Amino acid sequence: MNGIKRILGILWIVIGIASITALIYSAATNINTAHGDIGKPLPWLIIILVFTPIAVGLVIFGYYSLKGEYDGEIKT
Repeated sequence: MNGIKRILGILWIVIGIASITALIYSAATNINTAHGDIGKPLPWLIIILVFTPIAVGLVIFGYYSLKGEYDGEIKT
């Protein structure tokens, strides 16, 4: 079970990094090229500012899982 937690830790790190990268890439490609509100920079800035702490939290959670902090044994 602890091996699965560590593998999922790697998955959380990859998901966090990939999601923020994809969000920034989407913002860069859609600003001033699309019609409507999706082409304006302000909504993208707000979305990026809100989602960045969530992605960082996923990476930190994955790091601690990979490190073995959630193995279930009490460390003193």
